[in-house]
Amino acid sequence: QVQLVESGGGLVQAGGSLRLSCAASESIFNINSMGWYRQAPGKQRELVATITSGGSINYADSVKGRGTISRDNAKNTVYLQMNSLKPEDTAVYYCRAVRRTAGGALVPYWGQGTQVTVSS
Repeated sequence: QVQLVESGGGLVQAGGSLRLSCAASESIFNINSMGWYRQAPGKQRELVATITSGGSINYADSVKGRGTISRDNAKNTVYLQMNSLKPEDTAVYYCRAVRRTAGGALVPYWGQGTQVTVSS
């Protein structure tokens, strides 16, 4: 199974930036897609950004223009750069990897999450 380790969360003032990292236990060439999700208090978990093995990228409307997802295949790592942070960005951020089975099913794997807190 794929194991994911997130890092880079913390406390930042509004308008600041953070760079989150997600290291996978195997080559991301073998993973269909990786992405970032977040869950704020009292809200459902929502998509932030995803990137496929082919380089296709998708962003949530709430982070377009402020968030950038990227990957380093040599390090088996996906990053999320967040700029111009707002208090509403406060959430636990989770890394997700999806691997397609030989039968075509998509199997998700989740990291433990890292807390991002944006103060006013």
